[in-house]
Amino acid sequence: MRLVVCIDRDDDLGRKAGVTGPVVGRSAVLDAAVRLGTVDPEDSDLNAMLAAVNLLDELRGAGEEWEVCVLTGSPKVGVLSDRRVADQFDQVLARVRATSAYLVSDGAEDEFLFPILASRVRVDGVRRVFVRQSASIESTYYTLVRAFKDPKLRAKTILPFALVLLILGLAAAGGVLIWGIIGLAIVLGVYLILWTFDVDEAVIESVQSASTDLRQGSVAFGFGLFSIALVGVGFLKGYNTFVGSTYPTVLDKSLVFLEAGLIWWIAGAIVWESGRAIRRAFYRGRFPLSFVVATTSIVGVGFVSYGIVFLVRYLQGITPATQLPFLIGLIATGFGLGIGAGALQQYFKLVARRSAAEAAESG
Repeated sequence: MRLVVCIDRDDDLGRKAGVTGPVVGRSAVLDAAVRLGTVDPEDSDLNAMLAAVNLLDELRGAGEEWEVCVLTGSPKVGVLSDRRVADQFDQVLARVRATSAYLVSDGAEDEFLFPILASRVRVDGVRRVFVRQSASIESTYYTLVRAFKDPKLRAKTILPFALVLLILGLAAAGGVLIWGIIGLAIVLGVYLILWTFDVDEAVIESVQSASTDLRQGSVAFGFGLFSIALVGVGFLKGYNTFVGSTYPTVLDKSLVFLEAGLIWWIAGAIVWESGRAIRRAFYRGRFPLSFVVATTSIVGVGFVSYGIVFLVRYLQGITPATQLPFLIGLIATGFGLGIGAGALQQYFKLVARRSAAEAAESG
């Protein structure tokens, strides 16, 4: 069995037509294309989906056994969207047991995900879809208006400009323009951090996942609440230590804040991963090996964090010199655990590929 794969990296299919990926099968893909075309007939993903069905028919007409699927990502294109595409491709491979794939793309953006496909099956080729259209465009104004109807473009261009005008306008009206500039720098800095690391998308995904777990009675919801409580306890413990500290400088007080809260935050992260692992175990019937990798990474980060905190305290003259070998040992152990987690992940991927290859050969 082989696959014709169409990728909607920014999830126009889900955002506009309400279709959740992965979409597998000729009739399902055609139905999804009709739903997307009804909502937005100008979307290029529509043409890519129809081109995938066209290629499927062509290959089946040659007497080969093929299937078609559409993978969807996230409106916030980046690490999160690519991870969703990878997870959906794994789901499709679990159902179809394909040995190779052919990628149908509507542009270079989707082709960035070529390594995700190639890491799991052999990719026989890529077909890029170009939409033929009239060369004459009524006006530049029309083009800009159509472009700014895209919520992704609005979020990246209009929102920062609107924040600048709003904050400076309010500050000028209140006669505190300098504080407006300071506040603007802080707000834009936070916005850029959230946008760069996809924090907003991760928060939305976590809330949606928690809502699903609550409706389905999943054990992961209880673990999630407990992990959040542990993080809160860590902040409370750190705050109490910070306030009660007799150290003269803010840096020294911040170090004891981190020292008091770290153990609780690490415990919260482990509890969170445990809940996700148990949910996957119930869903798939086996305990995920990724839990071992994640837990090892968390503990490694914890060791490194503690080592850095104690090392800075040593440089501040708080920690005695006799503790220096212990501090170096903490940091070295943390880095060792991080490297070990990466090695475990690569090993588990290699085992999975071998198992898939053996299953394909036996099938």
